[in-house]
Amino acid sequence: MDCIFCDIVAGRRESHRVHEDEDVVAFLDARPLFPGHTLVVPRAHHETLTDLPAADVGPFFTRVRRITAAVEAGMEAAGSFVAENNRVSQSVPHLHVHVVPRNRKDGLRGFFWPRSRYGSEEEAAAVAARVRAALPD
Repeated sequence: MDCIFCDIVAGRRESHRVHEDEDVVAFLDARPLFPGHTLVVPRAHHETLTDLPAADVGPFFTRVRRITAAVEAGMEAAGSFVAENNRVSQSVPHLHVHVVPRNRKDGLRGFFWPRSRYGSEEEAAAVAARVRAALPD
């Protein structure tokens, strides 16, 4: 398997690390939206969030939370944008969470894709029912 993030985790590829422990590595994105844009990855290779074992989700996001606070404080940001893609728009097939420092009028406009409303309350209720029915046990 050839994975850029596994290479970073193993120290075979250079990165600007901001945190590492037994479970995660956090490093600056090589193509940041803004200075301080950090990626948080699990040491173990999991392609997507849905591949991460359930027991690891809480500990992983506890670290994401900690890194988010550090990015905001370290970059003197008013807030942050925290995002994760599964397959679509996922540039590297290794679970990673983007932590991007944000400030008012920084040029980013909400989400990067068009948004719309449901046609009716009935349509929204039907969509919610489909998602509920697909919830794993």
